[in-house]
Amino acid sequence: MHQLTLAEIARGLADKKFSSEELTKVLLARIAQLDPQLNSFISLTEDLALTQAKAADARRAKGESGALLGAPIAHKDLFCTQGIRTSCGSKMLDNFKAPYDATVVAKLAAAGAVTLGKTNMDEFAMGSANESSYYGAVKNPWNLEHVPGGSSGGSAAAVAARLLPAATGTDTGGSIRQPAALTNLTGLKPTYGRVSRWGMIAYASSLDQGGPLARTAEDCAILLQGMAGFDPNDSTSIDEPVPDYSASLNGSLQGLRIGVPKEYFGPGLDPRIADLIHNSVKELEKLGAVVKEISLPNMQHAIPAYYVIAPAEASSNLSRFDGVRFGYRCENPVNLIDLYKRSRGEGFGPEVQRRIMVGAYALSAGYYDAYYLKAQKIRRLIKNDFMAAFNEVDIILGPTTPNPAWKLGAKNSDPVAAYLEDVYTITANLAGLPGLSMPAGFVDGLPVGVQLLAPYFQEGRLLNVAHQYQLNTDWHTRTPTGF
Repeated sequence: MHQLTLAEIARGLADKKFSSEELTKVLLARIAQLDPQLNSFISLTEDLALTQAKAADARRAKGESGALLGAPIAHKDLFCTQGIRTSCGSKMLDNFKAPYDATVVAKLAAAGAVTLGKTNMDEFAMGSANESSYYGAVKNPWNLEHVPGGSSGGSAAAVAARLLPAATGTDTGGSIRQPAALTNLTGLKPTYGRVSRWGMIAYASSLDQGGPLARTAEDCAILLQGMAGFDPNDSTSIDEPVPDYSASLNGSLQGLRIGVPKEYFGPGLDPRIADLIHNSVKELEKLGAVVKEISLPNMQHAIPAYYVIAPAEASSNLSRFDGVRFGYRCENPVNLIDLYKRSRGEGFGPEVQRRIMVGAYALSAGYYDAYYLKAQKIRRLIKNDFMAAFNEVDIILGPTTPNPAWKLGAKNSDPVAAYLEDVYTITANLAGLPGLSMPAGFVDGLPVGVQLLAPYFQEGRLLNVAHQYQLNTDWHTRTPTGF
């Protein structure tokens, strides 16, 4: 049962081949057996899962149906879940139990999804390797000595190891797409505002977006259907009708215009990954797509702009964690200033402290215009590049990451080297565009992803292209040895 996709689970439940309770018990036992190797979960919710599974079976017995009714999933541990620890992978929130459900959690629960637990992540979603978690690094199931990518690495590792069929993630600069690429999954970052951020603990509010991680585009369509939609509780949520993503999967790619930016194929890209990307282009051409070279001239400025904007917003968002209202509090503070300093110094890890410091500096008097304001202007130029490109093409294609997964600890002494792994994904967040990563092959036994970008609210187009590609390739069906 653990090899079933979400779509196959939906058909199996509808045909009464097994019950949600049976499936849930199988997967919980599998997590207990295999996750100690991976460290992909922070919290398991066995009692909640079995209660939800029994309720889903009862709803089906009464004639209800739905692709997510009785389907097991997990949530990245920054989605608030009522009465359950929501830690953000941080000592700061190790003892925090949310008093309410995030909108994404509530919507998926209403659709009948079964929550198996909360997955490990880089602390406050800050990282590209899932090594900054207070609960320890997550291992890549394709090679346990390598990283799974971050910050949604726990969700990615759990799905890749077949511990469950799908999971939620969040993407601030590539944190769904990058771990999807490094673990042989399909991961989708929706348009900014498509999925509610209410109850999703913020890192950088103008960049964060929740989305699905699964093995196939078909499964991502099912999970996104349950997540997407307008939320009056979220001021950044956009009131745009949600299409039937599954209905558009089988559309023809005949005449689809694909743009391949020349800037993607510079010296920083592993040439073996470049070859796999070109192979993906050829596959799509066989399906009727038309490919042309395009240019995104301001892409070179994306990383410096991102690493001003994101830390600036993080420094503001994380100021609420002060040892007073909730979260970690130091012992025996001598006064209020000591309480603030020690609670934050002891509660936050090194990467979070680094980004808070960078952000506070960029926003400080005398530096706001020189750094933050200039970064926002570059952000507009990057968006304009995309808008010009989408006048010529329907989607943009390129590598998701410049390298396959690296060894655990290999980049810990050089944070900038890890930041550079996000070079292809960051631009979609700066522009607010939807992006998808899908499996494209292997380098040295490690998975490689190809990235697709589309105009605003064209998630259906991305899923259609990925699904057609996956009908004609088998990369996404490969399973890591031992899992």
